[in-house]
Amino acid sequence: MTDIITLDFETYYDKKFSLTKLTTEEYIRSPQFETIGVGVKVNNKDTEWASGTHEQLKKFLDYYNWDNAILVAHNTMFDGAILKWIYDIQPRVYADTLCMARALHGVDAGGSLKALAIRYNLNEKGGYVSDAISKHREDFNDLELALYGDYCVNDVEITYELFKILMKKFPAGELSVIDLTLRMFILPVLKINEAKLKKYITQVEDSKVALLDGSATSLDDLMSNDKFAEILKNLGVTPPTKISKTTGKKAHAFAKTDESFKALLDHEDERVQAVMNARLGVKSTLAETRANSLLEIGQRGDLPVPLKYYGAHTGRWSGFDKINLQNLPSRGEDSTTLKSSIEAPKGSILIDADSSQIEARTLAWIAGQTDLVKAFANGEDVYVKMASSIYNKTEDLVTDDERFVGKATILGAGYGMGAARFKEQLKVFGRDINLEEAQYIIDVYRETYPKIPKFWRECDKTILSMYNGESGYVGHKVRPITFSGREGLLLPSGLYIPYPELKNTVENNRNKFSYVSKRKQKNLWGGVITENVCQALSRIIIAHQMLLIAKKYRVLLTVHDSIITVVNRNDVFEAVDYIKKCMRDTPTWAEGLPLDCEVKIGFNYGKTKKV
Repeated sequence: MTDIITLDFETYYDKKFSLTKLTTEEYIRSPQFETIGVGVKVNNKDTEWASGTHEQLKKFLDYYNWDNAILVAHNTMFDGAILKWIYDIQPRVYADTLCMARALHGVDAGGSLKALAIRYNLNEKGGYVSDAISKHREDFNDLELALYGDYCVNDVEITYELFKILMKKFPAGELSVIDLTLRMFILPVLKINEAKLKKYITQVEDSKVALLDGSATSLDDLMSNDKFAEILKNLGVTPPTKISKTTGKKAHAFAKTDESFKALLDHEDERVQAVMNARLGVKSTLAETRANSLLEIGQRGDLPVPLKYYGAHTGRWSGFDKINLQNLPSRGEDSTTLKSSIEAPKGSILIDADSSQIEARTLAWIAGQTDLVKAFANGEDVYVKMASSIYNKTEDLVTDDERFVGKATILGAGYGMGAARFKEQLKVFGRDINLEEAQYIIDVYRETYPKIPKFWRECDKTILSMYNGESGYVGHKVRPITFSGREGLLLPSGLYIPYPELKNTVENNRNKFSYVSKRKQKNLWGGVITENVCQALSRIIIAHQMLLIAKKYRVLLTVHDSIITVVNRNDVFEAVDYIKKCMRDTPTWAEGLPLDCEVKIGFNYGKTKKV
């Protein structure tokens, strides 16, 4: 029989040493870490509270049958990590009421135990023990420790009752996704190459010194916007300005993305070029900060991967806890260094499997654009086909640059993007076209694949139907998504894309819809629904693939549309074949959706080769 073990640790904290100041990994692995006590509830039995030395708590926790237990906590990433890292105990399955609540109620809904207790009319969550801050276990008297125990026991009871409530409506398949996500953090295996990071950090520091010497400026002058503006003035340059989006007032345009700022990098005066390069060099500290963070983690142990389950509105994972492996630099030396410092364990190889064009494939499928679906299924180069239509030439004559434009069109224009935005998107990648050319490309896309714009219009009608409290489906012939009233779009996973507080404002005899996101009204139209649907379905497919892969191999990380696993180096070719099969497996609800993948292998995350 499987036991449900609900658990909550109470730990030492002070003003500087707490989860508000440190990451979960930093906090638990710190020499300062100390468990004050723990509350444990097995199934519906009374919660037991225990406090004592490490040895005493270890003995207490070892009493329970963890080998066949489902661990339940509110933020299991924290409590599960303590259980494993401090007490070397691992349950059979990890569950988390915080993850479940985020998925069921939306990422913007209150996910704290206190908020959920109020929502479901459970026991009132007690306030923090007022005198617990900065107190070690031995600093508590018997009465204080008993009160702390009562506080903890109440939290455990609330968590257990909450779990029972959420389980009634939570999809079973998504519980497995939560378990897999938590294992990436709690059971780390990725190694950090400290020597490589130290070398990189030294090079960055030396580069900064050289830039300062070459510009005849100081670090203080370059870091201060006002002082840097004075430097430019003294060189005969008017400091670039812009209107701040937050204040609406004139401000310095010194961001590396500001066009007027970037223009000064090619200034005719070499002195201006020197101070501009120096400014960029000393301000570009993100990669350096990441390198230092990875180095510190490596000095403490293996690399835990913190991913927020249901981190986005559409269910996508998101990075957090100041270790965001989701957005490591993708190009240049910074990317190579940071990613290559993340290595497979000795005797193992990393496999990086990327689901090819998954959103574009999903869009074509759900919109009923059968010719595009067929092209994907046949393995045709859809980017070349698009470029062929844009430039009115046969596919064999399409250049690499033209293919890139075709790729940008296929991947960018499917959600109703206009010409101006498309122009700016291409500019980011170094392709400068005028507005007329951008409009022409957008028009060609819509004429070539007319069922996709038709789908946007159908999604516009869906919004109106939801607002009116009606029921229906989303999609052409295939109907994986339904809706009923204003609850949102029901996904094949059993979860919703919510649109809370849906509002309609009629302007010029046209409906203008919005919903509340992050406490602000966000506009909603067919293109947004289309994007949300494709991203949500893609995420469900990736989760499906992850679970298939996890039956045989350890899944370590997912980044966007890729899944990273680790396998024994002797099993690599067998594993590659199996993973490719998993990545091409279409869920039963997505009949006719062709999936494909690209697989790379390597001993580290930064240097992988296609196989």
